[in-house]
Amino acid sequence: MGDFNVELDTYYICLLRKGPKWTAEETPELAELQRQHMAHTQHKVSSGAAIAAGPISDESDIRGFSIFRTATLAEAQALAEADPAVRAGRFIVELHAWRVPKGYLPAPLTDALPGDKAQANDQVNNMEEES
Repeated sequence: MGDFNVELDTYYICLLRKGPKWTAEETPELAELQRQHMAHTQHKVSSGAAIAAGPISDESDIRGFSIFRTATLAEAQALAEADPAVRAGRFIVELHAWRVPKGYLPAPLTDALPGDKAQANDQVNNMEEES
Protein backbone atom coordinates (compact mmCIF):
# COMPACT_ATOMS: atom_id res chain seq x y z
CA MET A 1 0.00 0.00 0.00
CA GLY A 2 1.07 3.58 -0.63
CA ASP A 3 2.07 6.18 1.90
CA PHE A 4 -0.99 8.25 2.81
CA ASN A 5 0.78 10.67 5.11
CA VAL A 6 -0.20 13.99 3.56
CA GLU A 7 0.60 17.32 5.14
CA LEU A 8 -2.57 19.33 5.59
CA ASP A 9 -3.20 23.05 5.99
CA THR A 10 -6.20 24.32 7.94
CA TYR A 11 -8.59 26.89 6.49
CA TYR A 12 -11.96 28.00 7.87
CA ILE A 13 -15.15 27.85 5.86
CA CYS A 14 -17.65 30.49 6.88
CA LEU A 15 -21.28 30.03 5.92
CA LEU A 16 -23.57 33.03 6.17
CA ARG A 17 -27.09 31.82 6.91
CA LYS A 18 -30.30 33.81 7.02
CA GLY A 19 -30.43 35.50 10.41
CA PRO A 20 -33.35 36.53 12.63
CA LYS A 21 -33.68 39.83 10.76
CA TRP A 22 -33.48 38.32 7.27
CA THR A 23 -35.97 39.59 4.72
CA ALA A 24 -36.10 39.37 0.94
CA GLU A 25 -37.72 42.81 0.91
CA GLU A 26 -35.76 45.52 -0.90
CA THR A 27 -35.48 48.85 0.90
CA PRO A 28 -33.01 51.73 0.79
CA GLU A 29 -31.78 50.68 4.27
CA LEU A 30 -31.12 47.11 3.11
CA ALA A 31 -29.40 48.40 -0.03
CA GLU A 32 -27.04 50.40 2.19
CA LEU A 33 -26.49 47.40 4.49
CA GLN A 34 -25.70 45.28 1.42
CA ARG A 35 -23.20 47.91 0.23
CA GLN A 36 -21.48 47.78 3.65
CA HIS A 37 -21.51 43.97 3.58
CA MET A 38 -19.88 43.97 0.13
CA ALA A 39 -17.22 46.46 1.28
CA HIS A 40 -16.45 44.20 4.23
CA THR A 41 -16.24 41.18 1.91
CA GLN A 42 -13.88 43.01 -0.46
CA HIS A 43 -11.70 43.98 2.51
CA LYS A 44 -11.46 40.35 3.70
CA VAL A 45 -10.24 39.25 0.28
CA SER A 46 -7.95 42.22 -0.45
CA SER A 47 -6.30 41.90 2.98
CA GLY A 48 -5.54 38.24 2.28
CA ALA A 49 -7.67 37.00 5.17
CA ALA A 50 -10.04 35.24 2.73
CA ILE A 51 -9.11 33.47 -0.47
CA ALA A 52 -12.69 33.25 -1.74
CA ALA A 53 -16.04 34.76 -0.87
CA GLY A 54 -19.37 35.02 -2.59
CA PRO A 55 -23.11 34.51 -2.61
CA ILE A 56 -24.99 31.21 -2.73
CA SER A 57 -27.77 31.39 -5.27
CA ASP A 58 -29.94 28.41 -4.40
CA GLU A 59 -33.08 28.56 -2.28
CA SER A 60 -31.44 27.35 0.95
CA ASP A 61 -30.94 29.42 4.07
CA ILE A 62 -27.23 29.73 3.20
CA ARG A 63 -26.74 33.14 1.58
CA GLY A 64 -22.96 33.28 1.20
CA PHE A 65 -19.62 31.78 2.11
CA SER A 66 -15.98 32.66 2.64
CA ILE A 67 -12.85 30.58 2.89
CA PHE A 68 -10.60 32.17 5.50
CA ARG A 69 -6.86 31.58 5.63
CA THR A 70 -6.47 33.15 9.06
CA ALA A 71 -4.05 31.77 11.64
CA THR A 72 -6.82 30.82 14.07
CA LEU A 73 -10.51 30.00 14.26
CA ALA A 74 -10.96 32.90 16.69
CA GLU A 75 -9.56 35.32 14.11
CA ALA A 76 -11.90 33.96 11.42
CA GLN A 77 -14.81 34.30 13.86
CA ALA A 78 -13.90 37.91 14.64
CA LEU A 79 -13.70 38.84 10.96
CA ALA A 80 -16.97 37.11 10.15
CA GLU A 81 -18.78 38.73 13.06
CA ALA A 82 -17.47 42.17 12.10
CA ASP A 83 -19.57 42.03 8.91
CA PRO A 84 -22.20 44.79 9.16
CA ALA A 85 -24.92 42.40 7.91
CA VAL A 86 -24.03 39.92 10.67
CA ARG A 87 -24.00 42.67 13.29
CA ALA A 88 -27.45 43.79 12.04
CA GLY A 89 -28.87 40.25 12.38
CA ARG A 90 -29.46 39.78 8.65
CA PHE A 91 -26.98 36.87 8.61
CA ILE A 92 -25.66 34.46 11.20
CA VAL A 93 -22.20 32.92 11.03
CA GLU A 94 -21.38 29.21 10.92
CA LEU A 95 -17.66 28.30 10.84
CA HIS A 96 -15.98 24.98 10.07
CA ALA A 97 -12.32 24.00 10.03
CA TRP A 98 -11.37 22.59 6.63
CA ARG A 99 -8.18 20.60 6.04
CA VAL A 100 -6.62 20.72 2.56
CA PRO A 101 -3.43 19.07 1.30
CA LYS A 102 -0.54 21.52 1.64
CA GLY A 103 0.11 23.47 -1.55
CA TYR A 104 -3.38 23.21 -3.09
CA LEU A 105 -4.37 26.71 -2.01
CA PRO A 106 -2.49 29.85 -0.92
CA ALA A 107 -0.76 29.04 2.35
CA PRO A 108 -2.66 29.84 5.54
CA LEU A 109 -1.39 32.84 7.44
CA THR A 110 0.97 31.76 10.19
CA ASP A 111 0.60 34.94 12.20
CA ALA A 112 -2.60 36.61 13.23
CA LEU A 113 -3.63 39.52 11.07
CA PRO A 114 -2.78 42.84 12.70
CA GLY A 115 -5.21 43.61 15.48
CA ASP A 116 -8.06 41.70 16.98
CA LYS A 117 -11.85 41.71 16.97
CA ALA A 118 -11.89 45.33 18.16
CA GLN A 119 -9.66 46.35 15.23
CA ALA A 120 -11.86 44.42 12.78
CA ASN A 121 -14.88 46.31 14.15
CA ASP A 122 -12.98 49.61 13.85
CA GLN A 123 -12.22 48.84 10.19
CA VAL A 124 -15.90 48.23 9.49
CA ASN A 125 -16.87 51.41 11.33
CA ASN A 126 -14.35 53.36 9.23
CA MET A 127 -15.87 51.91 6.04
CA GLU A 128 -19.31 53.02 7.25
CA GLU A 129 -18.06 56.54 7.99
CA GLU A 130 -16.51 56.83 4.51
CA SER A 131 -19.88 56.19 2.86
